[in-house]
Amino acid sequence: MIVAYDGTNYSGWQVQPNGVTIEQKLNEALSALLGEDIRVTGASRTDAGVHSLGNVCVFDTNTRMPAEKISFALNQRLPEDIVVQDSCEVEESFHPRFSKSRKTYEYRILNRRFRMPTRRLDTYFYYYPLDVAQMQVAASYLVGEHDFKSFCAANAQSQTSVRTIYDCRVTKMDDIITIRVTGNGFLYNMVRIIAGTLIKVGAGELAPADMQQILEACDRSAAGPTAPAHGLTMIGLEYEACS
Repeated sequence: MIVAYDGTNYSGWQVQPNGVTIEQKLNEALSALLGEDIRVTGASRTDAGVHSLGNVCVFDTNTRMPAEKISFALNQRLPEDIVVQDSCEVEESFHPRFSKSRKTYEYRILNRRFRMPTRRLDTYFYYYPLDVAQMQVAASYLVGEHDFKSFCAANAQSQTSVRTIYDCRVTKMDDIITIRVTGNGFLYNMVRIIAGTLIKVGAGELAPADMQQILEACDRSAAGPTAPAHGLTMIGLEYEACS
């Protein structure tokens, strides 16, 4: 299933003992719909407050309901801020997290003098003028295969911090600055730390060339702050091979 959601009211994707999550809502709705104990497996465990236009998840079921009909039936049981965009049957060997894919995120910054109330939930408001051209130069240093340890939360547990970024660009339309990053995978808080670091470049606190030294440091303290979760949206995934 391809799942879109507004993460404002949720404690992230993964089931938590002390908060309502996207995964929990999907499990409950699917179990009630299909009359089985359903547990979904997601491609990305987005954090609390993070949004998605196309997270991917799978589940096993014995139902006779056609796979493409499940999305329609399930959306009748889900809250308005979670909507399944598509559903289909895949090979049993397919795993949404471990199958090779290109994953894209966007971090949006509302860069203007005053807040705009209609964008408070999906953009990070930053009133100081940001130099988008400098941010774009800095972003170009991240493209390619690098050790992104400096851009990973200190308490993260990953076998390797090496990732490949296929594209990283910064654009501006009206008052919205968008940082769009596509890669083969992301470390914990990686995109938010990239955003926080690029904001420091845009504000003149770092030079674009500093990105090279930050990468080489392999030290979380070398990079900028972790930008707030609500500015981040998972755009979607493209799988190399998906039945």
